[in-house]
Amino acid sequence: MGADITALIVDWADLENIPVLERESALIEAADPDVDDGGTEEGWAWLPPAPEGFPAWCARYEFASTRGSFKPHFWAGERWEAVREHVAADLRSALDTFLGGLFWNLPGSEDDLQDEEDAEHWYGAMWVYCPPPDVLGLAQAWAEAGPRLEALRGPFDLHAAEPGTRVGRFEGFATLLRGWAEVVDEAHRRGWGLVGLPV
Repeated sequence: MGADITALIVDWADLENIPVLERESALIEAADPDVDDGGTEEGWAWLPPAPEGFPAWCARYEFASTRGSFKPHFWAGERWEAVREHVAADLRSALDTFLGGLFWNLPGSEDDLQDEEDAEHWYGAMWVYCPPPDVLGLAQAWAEAGPRLEALRGPFDLHAAEPGTRVGRFEGFATLLRGWAEVVDEAHRRGWGLVGLPV
């Protein structure tokens, strides 16, 4: 069994109105409601108006081709680590900021995971709280980096590509980044925050 990750956008005011000791269970219920919806689909689990069973204060996002697994995020972090020294400094800085949330650890940090086995042990600590002011920073970083994403193709192909492996092609890497951008942009548009759950 692999480590899983679920990304939620959350109305921070509503979250803060939930008693502290009840927030974890409320978020888990929001992320994985006891509703037989026929399986998880890529993209948003709901958009307003929310169907019965989903609270109106949050929404869940499923990244393309991940089935909720953290492993593609881990491997995207490995690919970025291989590429980042080969891109312009301003683009590198913007993507370091933007991707810190997607990978849940900045590449090259002391807490950087060394392999997928580390991700298994890290499962219980994979909580991310990103209040609305921090979402603004992520949105600004993507606004700077997103239009220049194609500039990563050459360095990626040269330094990080491993076809046939997880996130081994630039297209898969770019798809994951664009998914994270969709999450960030939607949270920013609403003035909401982000939460990452090991669910």
